Amino acid sequence: MDVDTISTVRRWTMLLLALFATLSANVFINGAAFLIPTLHATMGLDLAKAGLVSAMASFGMVVTLIAWGYVVDRIGERFVLAVGSALTAAAAFAAASSHSLIMVGVFLFLGGMAAASSNSASGRLVVGWFPPDQRGLVMGIRQTAQPLGVAFGALVIPRVAQTHGVGMALLFPAIICGVAAVVCAMFVADPPRPPRAEAPAEHLANPYRGSAVLWRIHAVSVLLVVPQCIVWTFTLVWLIADRGWSAESAGVLVMFAQVLGALGRIAAGRWSDRMGSRLRPIKIIAVAAAVSMLTLALTDALGSSLSIAVIVVASVITVSDNGLAFTAIAEIAGPFWSGRALGTQNTSQLLSCGLAPPLFGALIGVVGYPIAFAVCALMPLAALPLVPTDQPAKD
Repeated sequence: MDVDTISTVRRWTMLLLALFATLSANVFINGAAFLIPTLHATMGLDLAKAGLVSAMASFGMVVTLIAWGYVVDRIGERFVLAVGSALTAAAAFAAASSHSLIMVGVFLFLGGMAAASSNSASGRLVVGWFPPDQRGLVMGIRQTAQPLGVAFGALVIPRVAQTHGVGMALLFPAIICGVAAVVCAMFVADPPRPPRAEAPAEHLANPYRGSAVLWRIHAVSVLLVVPQCIVWTFTLVWLIADRGWSAESAGVLVMFAQVLGALGRIAAGRWSDRMGSRLRPIKIIAVAAAVSMLTLALTDALGSSLSIAVIVVASVITVSDNGLAFTAIAEIAGPFWSGRALGTQNTSQLLSCGLAPPLFGALIGVVGYPIAFAVCALMPLAALPLVPTDQPAKD
């Protein structure tokens, strides 16, 4: 096997490891949303309180994302992925063993603090190992970790929760995160990069000073993540409580939608490579997201069975922009700031995902699903004028 082939195999191996580590973290982070039917129907929590419990992991991530990004910038990806996955597994096991719902929430919060490690580290791992003309595609593949994590969670967690309770359901993310910790410690290799002492001054300079580009991308992503978060959080309970589906059937549909969403992220990444732009496709996706959410609101208000198909389409469209924004941020920030920049990106998005479920759960309780879906459609429309033009990458 020649040197080029070995290098190619190594790059793609790093991508698979980054994907697995981030998928495992997302099973934990987003899997809590699939406890909502059990918390609501069996334990008597209203949607606002159940949404708050499901958001605790996201709140935990907000606290540590930038800090993990700093550790990645200073120490490296392997350490952060292995240690973060191990701490997430420990928190999930502790939550599974708790008999108090308050303590479950506490351990979900702590697990979210640990799971934040995978976001910045896996993004840097992918960008560091691949050339610019492949980064859109491979970051799109890496970004499938989120919908795939949601899909696996939807397939397993609600069924186990309804049959065996919340504690047993949380063992699934505990086990998968434990496996990820071992695999990352054994096989992840930090990407090659020049020593800080030899780096150009512009690569070491703070990319947030003198330019609003990164801040604008963060703001756009905050607005675009709200419909994404609402769709994946409430689709399951909407299908079960509003449409009369069984937990098993609803879980399969959510899994199917999330798999399609994963493919959509890959397609969007490849599209950006061919277009030579990360940010122009985001504008098109924002328009499509607004249209899909408005259509969902209308078909749901009319009681049409088409709303089932529309929510699947919305699930695909609303997740398609994430990889593009991540790639743009990593390229603009450069190898010595991308950890913190990606941490800031995740902090802003996860703060939105932490606030959105309880707020929209309360809104749904007052005005119903159609109006809540219509409100979601306003977010991508507000994002359109904020999308900046593309900037040169720092490699």
